[in-house]
Amino acid sequence: MTKILSILALAVAFVAGGTWFLANRGNTTDMPVGAALAQTEDAADLDTSSIVEMSIGAEDAPVTVIEYASFTCPHCRNFHETVYPEFKANYIDTGEVRMIYREVYFDLPGLWASMIARCGGEERFFSTASMIYERQAEWVQGDGNAIADNLRRLALSTGLTSDEVDACFSDATKAQTLIAWFEENREADNVTSTPTFIIDGEKFEGNWVSGLLPAIDAAIGE
Repeated sequence: MTKILSILALAVAFVAGGTWFLANRGNTTDMPVGAALAQTEDAADLDTSSIVEMSIGAEDAPVTVIEYASFTCPHCRNFHETVYPEFKANYIDTGEVRMIYREVYFDLPGLWASMIARCGGEERFFSTASMIYERQAEWVQGDGNAIADNLRRLALSTGLTSDEVDACFSDATKAQTLIAWFEENREADNVTSTPTFIIDGEKFEGNWVSGLLPAIDAAIGE
């Protein structure tokens, strides 16, 4: 919980005053963390039901898979580059699986990337998320300023306007609510690492490289 509160403090800090982040884009060394910590006491009052569940696949699919992943996680990138294409083609697109993607915030750049992915709404989320993973090795380079600028350029390349991107980045309430939402999910599903998969309410404990798809087959009944 201490780690989550620290991230929340930074999340509040980088958008403190509405325009702080835009003026000091990504600078994690000069953030007013002390002042921000005082604001974390209101986290319990945030309405996490306002956070949209990002899902893909038929709503009436017989099996639901939840993926918990961080946009800064190399293993998550590996999953989306190697396993996800087959998973989508053979399970999601065929109507057998509905997948829910839930972001994990183990670091501040992961939160920034999440806010960028969500900036275009549900219709653009998964295509933007794929781009974030594809370019992970590029945008994670440098200090906070560089990472934030990299993400901003990535967001602009998806068709968002400069004003839209700045509005997403400076949404303090959204940043705090996303952190609170993640904390609720983390505790409910005991998420301690990424990627983590929940298959029809049961946490998958095996090797996702070789065991995830067979476990989904078993859930489907094949």
